[in-house]
Amino acid sequence: MPTKNFLLLASCVVAPGTPAYYQPVYYGPGIGLGTIIAVVVSWSRNKSILLAIVAGILGWIYVIYAIIVPKR
Repeated sequence: MPTKNFLLLASCVVAPGTPAYYQPVYYGPGIGLGTIIAVVVSWSRNKSILLAIVAGILGWIYVIYAIIVPKR
């Protein structure tokens, strides 16, 4: 399955009559902060590669779960 990259145009709010400035913004697939935190927290709690991968897929959901549920 090919990945899709997006090019978004973000504009600044300008006064009427002045030219608008558009800045291209690249948005593509990657590893986010939630994924990194989830993998690190999962590894430190469980010492399991499989659980770290699952936590990386779940991202912020696992981080919130790790905060709520105490370590055994």
